[in-house]
Amino acid sequence: QVQLVESGGGLVQAGGSLRLSCAASGLTLRTYTVGWFRQAPGKEREFVASVSRINGNTYYADSVKGRLTISRDNGMNTVYLQMNSLKPEDTAVYYCAADRNLVSGRSAIDYDYWGQGTQVTVSA
Repeated sequence: QVQLVESGGGLVQAGGSLRLSCAASGLTLRTYTVGWFRQAPGKEREFVASVSRINGNTYYADSVKGRLTISRDNGMNTVYLQMNSLKPEDTAVYYCAADRNLVSGRSAIDYDYWGQGTQVTVSA
């Protein structure tokens, strides 16, 4: 049974940092494209970052470039999202997702597997 479990969310002041983790069981993440998405109250789920199954290429939303970094630890079967210089507008529930066929994986509708989400709250 495939399971993705996010952790690492919490409350942080603006300018602070968090590291989110997405731990997988039932699949080998290095053979999947893994994406991070977020959803704020009253808004649609939006793409944040992804790491491709093709050469580990990474992709970012313009709003997070230079502040957030996605990485993969194949030994731990985990994908991370390092979040620096956080802003109040980064407040959302963050989800990881995985799919075996995607390349860049910018569209949420294309993913097969999802985690349950972790709350990130950035205070001003």
